Amino acid sequence: METPESDTAKTAKLGAKVSQVVTYYHPHTWKEKGLWWTLGLFLVTYVVVVVVLGVIWSRSPGEFNVRENALTLAHNDQKKLVPGYVTTATAIRIAETLLDKPGGYLSNDVTPPGVYLDNIPNWEFGVLTELRDLVRAMRNDFSRSQTQSIEDKDLRVADPQFNYDSKSWILPSTESEYRKGTDALYRYLERISDDKTYDGQFFTRADNLASYLAVVEKRLGNLSHRLAASAGQVRINTDLAGDPNARQSTPVPTQIEVKTPWLQIDDIFFEARGYSWALLHTLQALEIDFRDVLQKKNALVSLQQIIRELANTQEFIWSPMILNGTGFGLMANHSLIMASYIARANAAIIDLRNLLLQG
Repeated sequence: METPESDTAKTAKLGAKVSQVVTYYHPHTWKEKGLWWTLGLFLVTYVVVVVVLGVIWSRSPGEFNVRENALTLAHNDQKKLVPGYVTTATAIRIAETLLDKPGGYLSNDVTPPGVYLDNIPNWEFGVLTELRDLVRAMRNDFSRSQTQSIEDKDLRVADPQFNYDSKSWILPSTESEYRKGTDALYRYLERISDDKTYDGQFFTRADNLASYLAVVEKRLGNLSHRLAASAGQVRINTDLAGDPNARQSTPVPTQIEVKTPWLQIDDIFFEARGYSWALLHTLQALEIDFRDVLQKKNALVSLQQIIRELANTQEFIWSPMILNGTGFGLMANHSLIMASYIARANAAIIDLRNLLLQG
């Protein structure tokens, strides 16, 4: 067992080493060592700082509790948790996480270390895709009582703001446009929870939820196909299957070999991980806001199973890199594992939509 004296000695030794390192950055030391030594010191310092920041910024944000997040925005006032409040609060939290996580928004960075990173920018694009789909659904479906009704004034602003160029770094920057969209969501949130105004509404109807899930189906189907292509496979062209009168603009071979380029494997993986992260929280919020509708349709358990499948996509990655082994090879294939979770969630969403559309 170590004695207090040994701990004190270790602390003193560590302090001496730190003091020695600090002296390297004193102008007197630079003058003694010369120009080339000083330039080398600053180069090494720059590389260390960039690497450390790159490692910190490459960590994707963790999950959050959608109900607690909504209560925080409502200042713990349960009465404000009207239909749509949790979903809107979740959209705001997703947008703010995109902008305010460690390192901020990185997709439009033009300086190191952000310009060297690609995993987090792809994660950001996946999150942004889901955020855009959610805000578009809120504008077109959730906030409108029928097709001919008027669009909500704040959602009409938020939707195009989040569809602004995701890589613009100046005049105007992507961050400034997305913050305008977030501000519009805040205004909408205040109006739907204010019982003295009637121009802000959120309608929890089965057909509204089914319309949103139809978009989610296509997103998950696209991601699962792109992830599955990491191992390479020959696919039969089924584009025109099921409709004898269907035509397409250009002829396509009956069999196509599909394989993801090696440098794009981790890009697609992190895009799928980002989309699943945002969708996971969105569905958790919709479970709360649409609980009555889901219970009447006997579909609540189906949604909970989808949430569980998506939660699996956010498990900790123990490998320092995304592995791409063959289907039954010695090495794991992270893309195929992700594709499995997403495909199962997508199949459950198709079943859920059918339940919602039944009379």
